[in-house]
Amino acid sequence: TPSAYKKHKGLKRENLRDHMTDLELIFSMLGVATTKEIAVNKNAQGFVENKQAAFEGGAVAGNARRELELKSGKKVISKENYRRLPQNKKLLK
Repeated sequence: TPSAYKKHKGLKRENLRDHMTDLELIFSMLGVATTKEIAVNKNAQGFVENKQAAFEGGAVAGNARRELELKSGKKVISKENYRRLPQNKKLLK
């Protein structure tokens, strides 16, 4: 859940997405886009049907995340807080 994820990252009132890494954002966006696609294609009506579409969309994103973690050997979900990453990296101008 978003509240558990915020706790994992040590956030209180901050916006969760503002503190996600690139991969965390990508998989979050995949879940949202997949959910929308499923809901539209199945013409989901009402709470129950849209909840099912959300479950299926989340499963697609979750499976993709786990596959990347398996192949890369590195977890996507991180305690790293994007806004608190080291500032020693040069920024593009």
